[in-house]
Amino acid sequence: MSTPLRIGPHTVQPPVVLAPMAGITNAPFRTLCREFSGGKGLFVSEMITTRALVERNEKTMQLIHFDETERPRSIQLYGVDPATVGKAVRMIAEEDLADHIDLNFGCPVPKVTRKGGGSALPYKRNLLRAILREAVSGAGDLPVTMKMRKGIDDDHITFLDAGRIAVEEGVTSIALHGRTAAQHYGGTADWDAIARLKEHVPEIPVLGNGDIWSAEDALRMVRETGCDGVVVGRGCLGRPWLFADLVAAFEGRTQDIARPALREVADVMVRHATLLGEWIGDEARGVIDFRKHVAWYLKGFAVGSEMRKRLAITSSLEELRSGLDELDLGQPWPAGADGPRGRTSGNNRVVLPDGWLKDPYDCAGIGEDAELDTSGG
Repeated sequence: MSTPLRIGPHTVQPPVVLAPMAGITNAPFRTLCREFSGGKGLFVSEMITTRALVERNEKTMQLIHFDETERPRSIQLYGVDPATVGKAVRMIAEEDLADHIDLNFGCPVPKVTRKGGGSALPYKRNLLRAILREAVSGAGDLPVTMKMRKGIDDDHITFLDAGRIAVEEGVTSIALHGRTAAQHYGGTADWDAIARLKEHVPEIPVLGNGDIWSAEDALRMVRETGCDGVVVGRGCLGRPWLFADLVAAFEGRTQDIARPALREVADVMVRHATLLGEWIGDEARGVIDFRKHVAWYLKGFAVGSEMRKRLAITSSLEELRSGLDELDLGQPWPAGADGPRGRTSGNNRVVLPDGWLKDPYDCAGIGEDAELDTSGG
C-alpha cells in the first residue's frame, strides 16, 4: 500500500491525480475516471481563467460545475495578475465553489505564454510570489497547490526557485511536469528533475508528471524519484480505466490491470458521449464534442481508416452506436495500445511577451489586461 497524499484536509489515497486538460477533463470525463477508480484519487477541472471567473463568464461558470458525487471538488486556475487571482480565489472560498485550488504554471500553449502566463510565469520570481501570496491568503481554509514545468527552456530553468517560493508562501503541494515549455510534449520527461525538486522542498508533497502511460510507469516514477504521488494526463486519453489500473497497482494488486476488449471500449465510448450530451444539454453537441476522443479510444484496434473517419463525424448517439456495432467487437486489447497517446510535438520556440527574459525579477507591465478571458485553455 502507498502512503496517502495529504492536500490540506483532504487525503488522496492512492496518491493519483488527473491532470487538468483543456477540452478534456470536464465533468463527464471526470465522472468516467472516478467511476473506474471507485471514487479514489483526485480529479481536477479544466483550466479556469481567473478573469473569466471573476466576470462570471457563462462558459466558465459551466466548467466549474461539479457533480454532487465529486469530493473533493478541485478547480485549476490560470492567471497572471495577482489582484485578479486573489479575487477569483476569494470568490471560490466565499461562495463554496470548490474544496481545493490548483494554480497553473505549466501550460506551454502560445496564447498563454504570450501573455506571460502558464509555464512562462515562474521565470518572474517576484510575480510568482505575489500571485501565490494573494491566492493562499484569499483561500482561507482551502488548500492551494500548483503545477509547473522545469522552466522555459534549458537556458531558463526555474523549478527549484519556484519550489522554494511556493513553500515560503504556504502552497500545500507542487506537481512538476518534467519538461520545459520549449519541449511541449516532445522527447522524454526528465524524472531526475522531479527527484531533485523532492530533495529541494522536503517540507511539502511533490507530485510527478510526464510519461506515465501505464500503472507500472506510475509505480516506477515513485520508486525512482521519491515523489509523493503522480499526476496523469495524456496517458488516460481514450482510456479512463487507467485509473482502475492505478488504484490496483498502488494497492498492490498489479495483476488486476484492465485489458478491455473492443466491445467494452465501445460501451465506454457511448457512455462518454451520452454524459457529454447530458452535461451540455444537447445530444448532438455532446456527440460532436466526443469526436476528438474517437481516435484515442480506438488506438491499436483493427478499425479501417474509412470507419475511423465515419465514427469521427457522427452527430447522434444512434449513429455512433450503429457504427461501433459494425466493428469486430470481439477484438482483445491490442499489444502496444498502452503506449504514448495525445500530442507529442516538441522543441517549439516559446512565445513570450517582449523583453520577458531580460530580468527574472522585474514584473512591470503585467496587469489585468494580460489575463485571458476564456477558460479551458
